[in-house]
Amino acid sequence: MAATRLPPRRNMDIPARESLSAKRERAVAVLEELHRAYPNSRTALSWNTPFELLVATILSAQCTDERVNMVTPALFARFPDAAAMAQATQGELEELIHSTGFFRNKAKNIRAASARIMNVHGGEVPQTMDELLELAGVARKTANCVLGTAFGQQSGVVVDTHVGRLARRMGFSREKDPVKVERDLIKTFPAEDWVYLSHSWIDLGREWCTARRVYCSQCPLAALCPQRLEKDTPVG
Repeated sequence: MAATRLPPRRNMDIPARESLSAKRERAVAVLEELHRAYPNSRTALSWNTPFELLVATILSAQCTDERVNMVTPALFARFPDAAAMAQATQGELEELIHSTGFFRNKAKNIRAASARIMNVHGGEVPQTMDELLELAGVARKTANCVLGTAFGQQSGVVVDTHVGRLARRMGFSREKDPVKVERDLIKTFPAEDWVYLSHSWIDLGREWCTARRVYCSQCPLAALCPQRLEKDTPVG
Protein backbone atom coordinates (compact mmCIF):
# COMPACT_ATOMS: atom_id res chain seq x y z
CA MET A 1 0.00 0.00 0.00
CA ALA A 2 1.35 3.45 -0.86
CA ALA A 3 2.19 5.68 2.08
CA THR A 4 -0.36 8.40 2.81
CA ARG A 5 -0.37 11.41 5.04
CA LEU A 6 -2.61 11.45 8.08
CA PRO A 7 -5.82 13.38 7.34
CA PRO A 8 -6.35 16.52 9.41
CA ARG A 9 -9.27 15.12 11.44
CA ARG A 10 -11.10 11.87 12.05
CA ASN A 11 -12.40 12.18 15.63
CA MET A 12 -15.40 14.50 15.51
CA ASP A 13 -15.64 14.55 19.34
CA ILE A 14 -12.64 16.91 19.42
CA PRO A 15 -13.30 20.38 17.97
CA ALA A 16 -11.12 21.67 15.17
CA ARG A 17 -10.19 24.71 17.26
CA GLU A 18 -9.58 23.45 20.77
CA SER A 19 -9.20 25.91 23.63
CA LEU A 20 -6.30 25.64 26.06
CA SER A 21 -8.69 24.63 28.85
CA ALA A 22 -10.14 21.87 26.64
CA LYS A 23 -6.64 20.68 25.76
CA ARG A 24 -5.80 20.52 29.46
CA GLU A 25 -8.88 18.43 30.14
CA ARG A 26 -7.93 16.10 27.28
CA ALA A 27 -4.35 15.97 28.59
CA VAL A 28 -5.59 14.66 31.94
CA ALA A 29 -7.63 12.00 30.14
CA VAL A 30 -4.58 11.09 28.03
CA LEU A 31 -2.50 10.62 31.17
CA GLU A 32 -5.16 8.41 32.75
CA GLU A 33 -5.10 6.10 29.74
CA LEU A 34 -1.31 6.13 29.59
CA HIS A 35 -1.06 5.10 33.24
CA ARG A 36 -3.39 2.19 32.51
CA ALA A 37 -1.51 1.09 29.40
CA TYR A 38 2.06 1.82 30.56
CA PRO A 39 2.11 1.84 34.37
CA ASN A 40 5.85 1.19 34.57
CA SER A 41 7.24 3.40 31.80
CA ARG A 42 10.84 4.42 32.35
CA THR A 43 13.91 5.19 30.28
CA ALA A 44 15.21 2.32 28.16
CA LEU A 45 18.80 3.43 28.78
CA SER A 46 20.76 1.34 31.28
CA TRP A 47 22.40 3.36 34.07
CA ASN A 48 23.44 3.13 37.70
CA THR A 49 24.59 6.67 38.52
CA PRO A 50 23.61 10.15 37.34
CA PHE A 51 26.94 10.36 35.51
CA GLU A 52 26.24 7.12 33.62
CA LEU A 53 22.79 8.42 32.63
CA LEU A 54 24.28 11.71 31.45
CA VAL A 55 26.85 9.97 29.26
CA ALA A 56 24.33 7.43 27.96
CA THR A 57 21.92 10.21 27.01
CA ILE A 58 24.65 12.10 25.15
CA LEU A 59 25.45 8.89 23.27
CA SER A 60 21.76 8.31 22.42
CA ALA A 61 21.65 11.30 20.04
CA GLN A 62 20.97 9.92 16.55
CA CYS A 63 21.34 6.41 17.97
CA THR A 64 19.02 3.76 19.38
CA ASP A 65 18.87 3.07 23.09
CA GLU A 66 19.58 -0.58 22.34
CA ARG A 67 22.86 0.29 20.65
CA VAL A 68 23.85 2.61 23.51
CA ASN A 69 23.16 -0.16 26.02
CA MET A 70 25.47 -2.44 24.06
CA VAL A 71 28.28 0.12 24.26
CA THR A 72 28.07 1.48 27.80
CA PRO A 73 29.03 -1.63 29.83
CA ALA A 74 32.55 -1.68 28.39
CA LEU A 75 32.73 2.13 28.45
CA PHE A 76 31.83 2.41 32.14
CA ALA A 77 34.00 -0.56 33.10
CA ARG A 78 36.94 1.38 31.67
CA PHE A 79 35.85 4.87 32.76
CA PRO A 80 33.35 4.55 35.65
CA ASP A 81 33.07 8.19 36.72
CA ALA A 82 33.80 11.77 35.72
CA ALA A 83 37.32 11.63 37.14
CA ALA A 84 38.26 8.66 34.99
CA MET A 85 36.39 9.89 31.91
CA ALA A 86 38.09 13.29 32.07
CA GLN A 87 41.47 11.53 31.80
CA ALA A 88 40.45 9.40 28.81
CA THR A 89 42.10 10.18 25.50
CA GLN A 90 40.05 11.13 22.47
CA GLY A 91 41.17 7.96 20.69
CA GLU A 92 40.21 5.68 23.58
CA LEU A 93 36.70 7.10 23.74
CA GLU A 94 36.21 7.08 20.00
CA GLU A 95 37.10 3.40 19.86
CA LEU A 96 34.65 2.47 22.62
CA ILE A 97 31.69 4.51 21.33
CA HIS A 98 32.33 4.22 17.59
CA SER A 99 29.15 2.28 16.82
CA THR A 100 26.86 4.98 18.30
CA GLY A 101 27.59 7.32 15.39
CA PHE A 102 29.00 10.86 15.42
CA PHE A 103 31.62 9.33 17.69
CA ARG A 104 34.26 12.04 17.31
CA ASN A 105 31.98 14.84 18.46
CA LYS A 106 30.40 12.69 21.18
CA ALA A 107 33.81 11.72 22.54
CA LYS A 108 34.93 15.34 22.55
CA ASN A 109 31.79 16.44 24.39
CA ILE A 110 31.92 13.64 26.95
CA ARG A 111 35.54 14.45 27.77
CA ALA A 112 34.79 18.17 28.07
CA ALA A 113 31.65 17.61 30.16
CA SER A 114 33.56 15.26 32.48
CA ALA A 115 36.35 17.80 32.91
CA ARG A 116 33.87 20.53 33.83
CA ILE A 117 32.08 18.23 36.27
CA MET A 118 35.44 17.67 37.97
CA ASN A 119 36.69 21.25 37.86
CA VAL A 120 33.44 23.09 38.65
CA HIS A 121 31.16 20.61 40.42
CA GLY A 122 33.53 18.51 42.51
CA GLY A 123 32.98 15.37 40.46
CA GLU A 124 29.18 15.33 40.88
CA VAL A 125 26.68 15.83 38.08
CA PRO A 126 24.97 19.20 38.70
CA GLN A 127 21.29 19.23 39.56
CA THR A 128 20.09 22.45 37.95
CA MET A 129 19.06 23.14 34.37
CA ASP A 130 21.41 26.10 33.96
CA GLU A 131 24.44 24.16 35.20
CA LEU A 132 23.67 21.14 33.05
CA LEU A 133 23.27 23.30 29.96
CA GLU A 134 26.80 24.57 30.51
CA LEU A 135 28.16 21.04 29.98
CA ALA A 136 29.41 20.18 26.49
CA GLY A 137 26.93 18.12 24.48
CA VAL A 138 24.00 18.89 26.78
CA ALA A 139 20.82 20.57 25.50
CA ARG A 140 17.39 20.69 27.13
CA LYS A 141 16.50 17.13 26.11
CA THR A 142 19.53 15.66 27.87
CA ALA A 143 19.21 18.00 30.86
CA ASN A 144 15.52 17.15 31.31
CA CYS A 145 16.32 13.45 31.09
CA VAL A 146 19.00 13.65 33.78
CA LEU A 147 17.01 15.92 36.09
CA GLY A 148 13.82 13.91 35.76
CA THR A 149 15.15 10.37 35.72
CA ALA A 150 18.23 10.62 37.94
CA PHE A 151 17.10 13.32 40.37
CA GLY A 152 13.30 13.15 40.25
CA GLN A 153 12.92 16.79 39.22
CA GLN A 154 9.96 17.69 37.00
CA SER A 155 11.99 20.32 35.13
CA GLY A 156 10.32 19.84 31.75
CA VAL A 157 9.36 17.30 29.09
CA VAL A 158 11.96 15.30 27.19
CA VAL A 159 11.06 15.85 23.54
CA ASP A 160 12.65 13.20 21.35
CA THR A 161 11.40 12.16 17.91
CA HIS A 162 8.59 10.02 19.40
CA VAL A 163 7.33 12.70 21.79
CA GLY A 164 7.46 15.39 19.12
CA ARG A 165 5.57 13.18 16.66
CA LEU A 166 2.83 12.31 19.16
CA ALA A 167 2.48 15.90 20.33
CA ARG A 168 1.74 16.96 16.76
CA ARG A 169 -0.47 14.00 15.85
CA MET A 170 -2.51 14.34 19.02
CA GLY A 171 -3.02 18.06 18.51
CA PHE A 172 -1.03 19.33 21.49
CA SER A 173 1.51 21.21 19.37
CA ARG A 174 2.02 22.32 15.79
CA GLU A 175 5.71 23.00 16.28
CA LYS A 176 8.68 21.05 14.94
CA ASP A 177 11.35 22.68 17.09
CA PRO A 178 11.68 20.45 20.21
CA VAL A 179 12.01 23.47 22.51
CA LYS A 180 8.74 24.92 21.19
CA VAL A 181 7.02 21.53 21.43
CA GLU A 182 8.15 21.27 25.04
CA ARG A 183 6.78 24.76 25.72
CA ASP A 184 3.37 23.69 24.40
CA LEU A 185 3.36 20.50 26.45
CA ILE A 186 4.39 22.30 29.63
CA LYS A 187 1.42 24.65 29.20
CA THR A 188 -0.97 21.75 28.75
CA PHE A 189 0.09 18.81 30.94
CA PRO A 190 0.33 18.89 34.75
CA ALA A 191 3.89 19.30 36.02
CA GLU A 192 3.79 16.22 38.23
CA ASP A 193 3.52 14.05 35.10
CA TRP A 194 6.10 15.67 32.83
CA VAL A 195 8.72 12.95 33.33
CA TYR A 196 6.18 10.14 33.03
CA LEU A 197 4.65 11.70 29.89
CA SER A 198 7.98 11.50 28.09
CA HIS A 199 8.60 7.87 29.00
CA SER A 200 5.07 6.66 28.25
CA TRP A 201 4.78 8.52 24.94
CA ILE A 202 8.10 7.02 23.85
CA ASP A 203 6.64 3.58 24.63
CA LEU A 204 3.44 4.40 22.74
CA GLY A 205 5.36 5.84 19.80
CA ARG A 206 7.46 2.73 19.48
CA GLU A 207 4.50 0.36 19.78
CA TRP A 208 1.42 1.88 18.13
CA CYS A 209 2.12 5.32 16.67
CA THR A 210 5.34 4.83 14.75
CA ALA A 211 6.88 7.19 12.24
CA ARG A 212 5.92 4.91 9.33
CA ARG A 213 2.63 3.40 10.44
CA VAL A 214 -0.21 4.09 12.85
CA TYR A 215 -2.09 1.29 14.59
CA CYS A 216 -5.16 3.25 15.69
CA SER A 217 -7.33 0.16 16.10
CA GLN A 218 -5.08 -1.00 18.94
CA CYS A 219 -3.85 2.33 20.33
CA PRO A 220 -5.07 3.02 23.90
CA LEU A 221 -5.30 6.75 23.11
CA ALA A 222 -7.29 6.48 19.88
CA ALA A 223 -10.50 7.90 21.35
CA LEU A 224 -8.61 10.98 22.54
CA CYS A 225 -6.74 11.63 19.30
CA PRO A 226 -8.01 14.14 16.71
CA GLN A 227 -6.24 12.18 13.95
CA ARG A 228 -7.67 8.77 14.83
CA LEU A 229 -8.07 6.59 11.76
CA GLU A 230 -10.62 3.89 11.12
CA LYS A 231 -7.94 1.33 10.31
CA ASP A 232 -4.20 0.88 10.60
CA THR A 233 -2.45 2.90 7.94
CA PRO A 234 1.05 3.60 6.58
CA VAL A 235 1.94 7.28 6.85
CA GLY A 236 4.36 9.47 4.96
